[in-house]
Amino acid sequence: MSPTDQVEHHHPAADPATDSATDSGVPPLPRLLSRVHFIGAGGAAMSGIARILLARGAMVSGSDAKDSRAVLALRALGAEVAVGHDAHNLDLLPGGPTCLVTTKAVHQADPDNPELLEAAARGIPVLHRSAVLAELMADHRAACVSGSAGKTSTTSMLVVALQACGTDPSFMIGGDLLSSGSSAHHGLGDVFVAEADESDGSFLAYSPAVAIVTNVEPDHLDHHGTVEAYVAVFDAFAARIEPGGALVVCADDPGAAALGVRAEEAGVRVRRYGRAATGPEDAHVLDYRAEGALGMLRLAVAGEEIELRLAVPGEHQALNACAALLAGLDLGAPLDELLGGLAGFDGVRRRFEFRGSADGVRVYDDYAHAPTKVAAQLRAARPVLGGTGRLIVAFQPHLYSRTRDFAAEFGAALSLADEVVVLDVYGAREQPEPGVNGELIARQLTLPPEHVHYEPSWGQVPALLADLARPGDLVVTMGAGDITVLGPEVISELERRVDRAEAGVPPGIEPR
Repeated sequence: MSPTDQVEHHHPAADPATDSATDSGVPPLPRLLSRVHFIGAGGAAMSGIARILLARGAMVSGSDAKDSRAVLALRALGAEVAVGHDAHNLDLLPGGPTCLVTTKAVHQADPDNPELLEAAARGIPVLHRSAVLAELMADHRAACVSGSAGKTSTTSMLVVALQACGTDPSFMIGGDLLSSGSSAHHGLGDVFVAEADESDGSFLAYSPAVAIVTNVEPDHLDHHGTVEAYVAVFDAFAARIEPGGALVVCADDPGAAALGVRAEEAGVRVRRYGRAATGPEDAHVLDYRAEGALGMLRLAVAGEEIELRLAVPGEHQALNACAALLAGLDLGAPLDELLGGLAGFDGVRRRFEFRGSADGVRVYDDYAHAPTKVAAQLRAARPVLGGTGRLIVAFQPHLYSRTRDFAAEFGAALSLADEVVVLDVYGAREQPEPGVNGELIARQLTLPPEHVHYEPSWGQVPALLADLARPGDLVVTMGAGDITVLGPEVISELERRVDRAEAGVPPGIEPR
């Protein structure tokens, strides 16, 4: 195995740093993780792993293209994080790093990264972030949450539910909990809850006691190549569940349901949730109804019929809560406390997050970037909208390959809105492709043409949304790229509209 695939173990007595960690009650780290450098330290997963390493006594350095809230938080915790990539960043820690942590995205986007090249020149082991997370979970009972959609919300729900049981789980989530503002934590309990990323198959580094798969729908074909290969990686993930462990799947999703059948045939214990779940170990959804921004879920579980009021809207979130509930029960947590935790769950940053309102228009922001996620969130937004207002969405496609492969599916999903603005593609790690842009999706919408707007100029979008919106409307900025920053700008444009009206200035004319 290469250093990227494994983490070196050593006896705690061989390293004074691990002696002190043991004395403090924190599990000792292997020597390889005593001084760790992160390329892209501000990323959600990377910064979360760095936080846990710091809490467990490691020294951490890193770099990122720009300052961010995550970078500032790491510095406050004692990490040395530089802005910009430079070979000299490997000298931020005394003695230099014992390993460098990176991701596939870094290798793809920047194979000549000077820090990668310097690590190779010095013989410093390079690890994928999943290898480090696997090591951090090694001395815990791991609960890993995967699926094509819903991973972050489900992981977050399980964390909050377990915390309500009086436990203190460690966790690594791909988004910040609204209640704590954090995406990661080193807890004192014996459970580690982690979001497991299937996009590049890196979740095959984990061996969970409980695994959740929310759904299996084609995605990330830029890495997996074919739908068959994408499906197969979930079978490999299920095969890594510890003996005696459980796989929790959504019975209502064809891909997840089929995975459950195959896993059961391979000897894995399977628990199911959803309207199609009927077994004694399952969570059978009997009814779901929306009440504005709330959801009322009625289900049968553990021999009881239960009503659960959720503070996050949408039947997809109710299903996520069922997944978290079954995983918590399988970990030995009590039913009533788990239900109390789920009832108190108030969401995750960028998951239909309320950003503010002006002139009678509410503005939300959402991370949805795949067709199923877009459709689920727009359906959930309808009851929140209420009244006679309209649902207006500004969507920024993420990745050229995803836009090319799923343009028709995006068009169908976005057609659930009343008014749609499609931006150009946020390429992230990919290079532009001729003919692949936001217009490719805009042409697939089935709304009347006057309600579909392709706006390639990013800076024009806030004013366009403000012009389209009327009192009573609900605006959602949606996508996995930098569209998240536009919400406050939309609100500012709406406030300026109010100021112009109060000053008696006709629309379209700026007051002097």
